[in-house]
Amino acid sequence: MAVNPAVKEPNVRQMLGQKLMLDLRYYCEQAPVNGQCRTPMTQLPPQLAALIRDYDIGGVILFAENLHSVAQIVQLNRDLQAAAAAAPLKLPLFISIDQEGGRVARLPRGLATSFAGNMAIGATYAEHGTAFAGEVGKVLADELLSLGINLNFAPTIDVNVNPQNPVINVRAFGESAQQVAELGGAMTAAMQQRGMIAALKHFPGHGDTEVDSHLGLPRVEHSIEQIRNVDLLPFAQIIKQHQPGMIMTAHIQYPALDSSTFVSKAGETMLKPATLSRKILHGVLREELGYSGVIVTDALDMAGISKFFTHTEAVVQTFAAGADIALMPVKLQHPGELSALASLLNALETVVNNGAIAKAELRDSYQRIVALKQQYPLLPAQTSMAKQIQQAQQTLGNAAHRQTELALAKAAITQVKPATPGWPFKLRDSKKLLLIMPDQMKVQALAAALQHYSNNHFVIDSISLQQTDLTQAAAQITAADVVISGFISPMQSLADIGGMDDLTGVTNIAAAYQRQMLQYEALLPQINAQQKPHVFLSLRAPYDISRYGQDADVVLAAYGYNTAEDPAAMAAGNAVYEALAQALLGQYRLSGKLPVTVAGYND
Repeated sequence: MAVNPAVKEPNVRQMLGQKLMLDLRYYCEQAPVNGQCRTPMTQLPPQLAALIRDYDIGGVILFAENLHSVAQIVQLNRDLQAAAAAAPLKLPLFISIDQEGGRVARLPRGLATSFAGNMAIGATYAEHGTAFAGEVGKVLADELLSLGINLNFAPTIDVNVNPQNPVINVRAFGESAQQVAELGGAMTAAMQQRGMIAALKHFPGHGDTEVDSHLGLPRVEHSIEQIRNVDLLPFAQIIKQHQPGMIMTAHIQYPALDSSTFVSKAGETMLKPATLSRKILHGVLREELGYSGVIVTDALDMAGISKFFTHTEAVVQTFAAGADIALMPVKLQHPGELSALASLLNALETVVNNGAIAKAELRDSYQRIVALKQQYPLLPAQTSMAKQIQQAQQTLGNAAHRQTELALAKAAITQVKPATPGWPFKLRDSKKLLLIMPDQMKVQALAAALQHYSNNHFVIDSISLQQTDLTQAAAQITAADVVISGFISPMQSLADIGGMDDLTGVTNIAAAYQRQMLQYEALLPQINAQQKPHVFLSLRAPYDISRYGQDADVVLAAYGYNTAEDPAAMAAGNAVYEALAQALLGQYRLSGKLPVTVAGYND
């Protein structure tokens, strides 16, 4: 792909357009009368196509709402690229996605292979080294590229050293910086070798925080030595060994790296977050670590930025700090909001012409973006849409990919208790099982997998922690031969479900999570009182084993909890539950090892 020779020197506005990556998650033809637009954008409206064309926009990010079926996704991405091809610069778009695997996956799980996630990969390291990180990187790249998606905001190489981390936890490979560097490097190399641009995140590290940067501004009080040996180490090694195409910034304060302040839009004096810090983006990332690729911000609508800056200020500051691309800089959800893009570009142009952002730096940034676009095949190999759809259908969630998904889920399952391989009972000798799970989907997924893989037919009763009436619970526990309970902690974050547009739903999620936890903690003494054989399944971050492990005879960590749209389907997105069923039935040797410290077990 060559730059259009007709455009010798793009003007300032065109270069700025290439530095914007738009979020097109929702679009309403009319401004919504009450509240926000909630109509998913699954077909490109002419108004949005015109913005991409007229302003030489450099990229877009897609969310679950944009992605329904293979044919629809291929059509949407081809239309997006056609809009970019009609622009004066004729540069293809970065079409990006958060398809990390595990907690954060935007494609439907029954359609595409989403895997158990990074911490599951971390649990396989002792036995398999970097093999699964490489395999997962390959499959993610092949599936996304077949759809016309060319940039994946992955891998997450934060080092999760804080058990209270609400937003990273199982999105990290673990707590050892060296292991994270090796696994993140293997995944980056595998994706990029297949033609997919990888974007490491979240620089300079989001692994030691108890604040979600979607909701506030986290602060990491590490010493310079700790920052170099832990937070920065995976970035430093992967930059040196694998030349990652992009690195994403974190909206996070690191006083040891930059103690300079700014005055927020509310008049408060605050420390600069990394996304807006020249010392961190230019000084540390460019000069110290020698990174010459493209720096992209995390979403600028997150409260870690939007709470303190206007949209325009945030983009101006991050460009001045050295970021190449501003992700989700303005809302464009209905015709009334579309003029915001021109207003932003006007303001940015003024800032460049005034010299507050140096023209030479703007040109360098633009050249980095163009160089990356020339390095990777951004347009699908298949020229005809019919052929592309056919190839994508053969690639997404195919049998080989599903086998890898199940192999990872099985290799990750970790027996935390008992410490030796034997169990005090055999599930296959039981007739009646009681499943206590966070919700009905997870009950269905585990029950279906147990019946599928067992030679005997179980009688399976269940309790969903979302149900409000537990008056039958004592009788259900009495009737069971074995109780299998599963819990998910911490609660879902905005990263799991999409982003800031879901903020109104977080209060409901928090309230539901609180209810589930109270229900679960009310049931545990009843299981103990009846001395029933009890298996506890830690379905997300294994730190909850410290709290719930003592109540069970057997404890397994799975690191993944997601079900597909059809929770009972086999080889179609429910791999964690298939792996758990086979583990419970004693059908394979459990080889996973905890990649983080769980108090009372491996500390």
